[in-house]
Amino acid sequence: MDLIRILCAIFIPPLGVFLQVGLGKDFWINLILTFFGYIPGIVHAIWIIARK
Repeated sequence: MDLIRILCAIFIPPLGVFLQVGLGKDFWINLILTFFGYIPGIVHAIWIIARK
C-alpha cells in the first residue's frame, strides 16, 4: 500500500497525503505547498508517508 501512496504522492501530492492521514492539517499544509511549488509538495508528501 505504501508503494501506491508514494506513486500518488509523486503525481498528485495531496492525494498521497490524503490516503495516509485523511483531511487533517497535514493535508492542508501539503495542498498549500503544492500550490506554491510542485516539488515542495512532493517532498512533504513523501515525508508524511515515510514518517507513519
